[in-house]
Amino acid sequence: MCGFAGVMDFSLEAVPIERIRRMTETLIHRGPDASGEYTDGAMGFGSRRLSIIDLTPAGHQPMPGRNSDTLAVYNGEIYNFPQLRVDLEALGYPFHSRSDTEVLVHAYEEWGEDCLKRLNGHFAFAIWDRRKQQMFLARDRFGAKPLYYLADGRRFLFASEVKAILAYPDVKVRVSPQALTEYFTFQNVISDLTLFDGIHLLPPGESLRVDLRSGAVVHRRYWDYKFAPEPIDATEAEEELYRLFECAVTRQLVSDVPIASYLSGGIDSSAITAIARRKIGRLSTFTAGFDMSSASGLELAFDERAHSEALANLLKTEHYEMVLHAGDMEHILPQLIWHLEDLRVGQCYPNFYVARLCSKFVKVVLSGVGGDELFAGYPWRYYRGASHRGEAFFQNYYDFWQRLVQDDDKKSMFAPAVYKSVKDVSTYGLFREVLNGYGREIATVEDAINASLYFELRTFLHGLLVVEDKISMAHSLETRAPFLDNDLVDFALRLPVSLKLREVADAPVVDEDETGKRRLYELRTGDGKLILRRAVQRIVPEDVTGRAKQGFSAPDASWFRGESIEYVRAMLLDRDARIYEYLQYDFVSGRIHEHLRGERNHRLLIWSLLSFEWWLRSFLK
Repeated sequence: MCGFAGVMDFSLEAVPIERIRRMTETLIHRGPDASGEYTDGAMGFGSRRLSIIDLTPAGHQPMPGRNSDTLAVYNGEIYNFPQLRVDLEALGYPFHSRSDTEVLVHAYEEWGEDCLKRLNGHFAFAIWDRRKQQMFLARDRFGAKPLYYLADGRRFLFASEVKAILAYPDVKVRVSPQALTEYFTFQNVISDLTLFDGIHLLPPGESLRVDLRSGAVVHRRYWDYKFAPEPIDATEAEEELYRLFECAVTRQLVSDVPIASYLSGGIDSSAITAIARRKIGRLSTFTAGFDMSSASGLELAFDERAHSEALANLLKTEHYEMVLHAGDMEHILPQLIWHLEDLRVGQCYPNFYVARLCSKFVKVVLSGVGGDELFAGYPWRYYRGASHRGEAFFQNYYDFWQRLVQDDDKKSMFAPAVYKSVKDVSTYGLFREVLNGYGREIATVEDAINASLYFELRTFLHGLLVVEDKISMAHSLETRAPFLDNDLVDFALRLPVSLKLREVADAPVVDEDETGKRRLYELRTGDGKLILRRAVQRIVPEDVTGRAKQGFSAPDASWFRGESIEYVRAMLLDRDARIYEYLQYDFVSGRIHEHLRGERNHRLLIWSLLSFEWWLRSFLK
């Protein structure tokens, strides 16, 4: 696990190594164990290393290939690298380390771009092909590891984090109007843009080839989610799912340092922890809970510490937990936003705290991210469009995913100059563009649900993964996601909807902004993740597999009206706040007062406004 950064100067001027070092120094939190830089005329790159596999200097980067014509910088883990190494050794490749980075560079030497088809892991990398004077960059299938780039015609800059690109001379920071309207529509950026104008995030499952002599940048999508449901006996499906899941967890236990696991008390993390505990013996587990003294209603169920403690006792793990209070958000927000840079999805400061706790004990932690998105853990979302066909499906589902601000309100929300630059940006068109990748006609309820799952995998899950990477690497901690294993994902895409959901024909609708929406829905239906619940019953107690799962969320709705009310007022109701260079005060203050009076729950919008305010303070000095 590492961070890397580099540049290709199309004017062919030599790149000073000091510039590369300045870029990689911004990534020291991603790799405190070692550093390395390399320049070759008008190209230069470097890395910071967090040593996980092969802790010796032999694993340092940039990693050379069989000869000096190929070098790689790399972030991530290739979990099937032992098998690939055997194949490459049989083809005559010598190895001088035990690292997966050396496997990667030899795989590229042998199979070229097709090496991507053989990699089962979470990664982003850049490989310099000196003979061709080209850089080959790629990101894993699911987007677990980020890769940002800026291509302005004069140069090509790339890095694991945006701040490394900003460290290069003459890089200007401006807000991207399109990314801003995406963010305040979806609470996410679903295109390849970022809030930093001109800086892109390479989409998951894509690669780039950049030619130094011509300046050409060629994109290629090498993988996408392809839903292809097949008839399968339910019992056989459960057995195969458990086998693949056990293999996935086992594969991701490869490490030369201790591994821990998050343990929330829900299905996903509990099943991962149960298998890991069997495979490696003593295992540390981590969770966080919330002070509920000022919470109310369904928020009272947000603290799952009792469930995680019971499981830790059952599984005999070394268990650690912490309690978060209302003031913890405002204390950590500046630091959190500096690490996040690329604002996406919802509230995440609790995750930041628990990652910090975990990093005091280990370098690697297992996470249950991906289980909900693959096995339909958010039924109320998919059913929003399930009763519609054709264009009606797209419009209905789009209406649901306008999480923060509706299209009709954007003229009132954005400052006039900003609105002028975004009024012709069709966020509905961007939404449709993502769903066009589904590639199947939406003719049945099952098609509509699978299309909904596709959208969430491509956008919502991707946002979660970007945030998870930044939060963990802020503390030099590697997060691994066993549910995002190639074989397991391929199997999940072949499962019929009937094995994941129960209420396909007639399901109740739950407001996405409603407090405790997941718990309310599941209490009413017991729906979602049916096959996963049954498959892991052999290792997880029935009270876990049958319990309505509550997402990891603080009681913000109450805190924003109570203990954090003065902070919200000071940050967002001050007319000199930075957000009012881009947004209109009357609109924002109106929504905040609606929340404070208890008329509407705008917790998602308030969190996003606070995040954007700190983003402006952090990056637009």
